[in-house]
Amino acid sequence: QLQLVESGGGLVQAGGSLRLSCTASGPQFSRYGLGWFRQAPGKEREFVAAITRNGGSSGYKDSVKGRFTISRDNDKKSTYLQMNNLNSEDTAVYYCAAVQLILTAPYRTRPAEYQYWGQGTQVTVSS
Repeated sequence: QLQLVESGGGLVQAGGSLRLSCTASGPQFSRYGLGWFRQAPGKEREFVAAITRNGGSSGYKDSVKGRFTISRDNDKKSTYLQMNNLNSEDTAVYYCAAVQLILTAPYRTRPAEYQYWGQGTQVTVSS
């Protein structure tokens, strides 16, 4: 079983940057695809970014492409979301999640596919 803990959220001005981190405890971290999701008040949880087991492939929500970058470090059992040029629409609670995948499987984008979730970290962008 995997436990995930996010950090790095906070208050930032529009146009600024934040780097979210998510660190796992538990075995075989490298067997998991990883994703970042977010949920704004009154809205459903939505996909933001995801990455495959070996980091060779990643995908993004259209509105964050070119601004956000997902990465992972299997030795540190961590995944990161670098967020640049933030705007007010990025305000939400951000969650990292993990899903066990075979080595060649593509990344997953639907929340229901993920098995493990962190507790979330708040990101607030002021305009």
